[in-house]
Amino acid sequence: MAPRIYFDNAATTPILPEVIDAMMPYLKEHFGNPSSIYSYGRESRLAIEKSRKAVASILNAHPSEIFFTSGGTESSNTAIWGAVRDLGCQRIITSPIEHHATLHTCEFISKTANIELTFVKLLANGHVDLEDLEANLSSSPKRTLVSIMHANNEIGNISCMETIGKICQKYDAIFHADTVQTVGHYPIDLSRISVDFITGSGHKFHGPKGTGILYINSRNKISPFIHGGGQERNMRAGTENIYGIVGFSKALELATLNHDSDSKHIRSLKSYMHASLINHIDTVRFNGDYNGESLYAVLSVGFPKTERSEMLLYNLDIRNICISGGSACTSGADQDSHVIEALNQEEQATIRLSFNKFNTRAEIDIVVNHLKELI
Repeated sequence: MAPRIYFDNAATTPILPEVIDAMMPYLKEHFGNPSSIYSYGRESRLAIEKSRKAVASILNAHPSEIFFTSGGTESSNTAIWGAVRDLGCQRIITSPIEHHATLHTCEFISKTANIELTFVKLLANGHVDLEDLEANLSSSPKRTLVSIMHANNEIGNISCMETIGKICQKYDAIFHADTVQTVGHYPIDLSRISVDFITGSGHKFHGPKGTGILYINSRNKISPFIHGGGQERNMRAGTENIYGIVGFSKALELATLNHDSDSKHIRSLKSYMHASLINHIDTVRFNGDYNGESLYAVLSVGFPKTERSEMLLYNLDIRNICISGGSACTSGADQDSHVIEALNQEEQATIRLSFNKFNTRAEIDIVVNHLKELI
């Protein structure tokens, strides 16, 4: 059997051996509950606070602004609920192509808490229309939460957090940015951005699953989303995932250290795949701003919808090629991508190719050959 080729790194990435090595002591020797006052507990508490300081330093934030969570979904839910419940937001502006962790939460709050929900327009290339965002903010005196993701997980488009932050600041709006696809992949300097909440998830940059962060700007005070204990300075009840937190910090440290070389290699893979598809498949199309402000690791590809293309993911899988049609969080649902639908594209069979630093051009050649045959 041929070795598997994995091109779904926007869904999750393989954990690095160095990250596993950093986590192992907290799976074996240092097993204490960090809330305990004796030595085992103090060892665990020290590991958490060292990790917090390391993450804060990389993001140029204060350690007191970093909270560890189970991942991006919990972090976004906490931020959005907190903005409505504690910061006086009576209206939410978001985009129709947000991750469902944001989109479904905003829709639920709108229905259950009588909160006005507005969707900002998109430009032809899939970017958020910032003029429409400002027009919406200026149209109402209601305190508003703006929830716009930094980079889209399906088409890869990157929004300018600095510009959105300035617009929000102008209208006294709360700004939540889903940065799950960019923390660990792009330098983020929170001292330069007017943002109230950002999120991160360790498994997107070769860290462990089930661990993430929520940044809460020190000017905001919100109540917990999960109740029952005083962990995370009374912000998140539940015994901390110590080895996950240590793994998150180590993975982020390594991603930052190796960013220049890793991103250069991955960007070259995306360009090579783009050129190879154009050279070999006449009917190929690409979604989003793939050659512009876009994630260097993500390429959204479309083919005319036929009986053959609709079976594409299945046929690639039996050839040991792992690729998704969009967000992994909805891959089991019998529905088209809400992101592709929002772009008003012609009907297409869509695949998302996303790369990591271990992928090679030889793997791309194999995948393109199979796509030629299948399409």
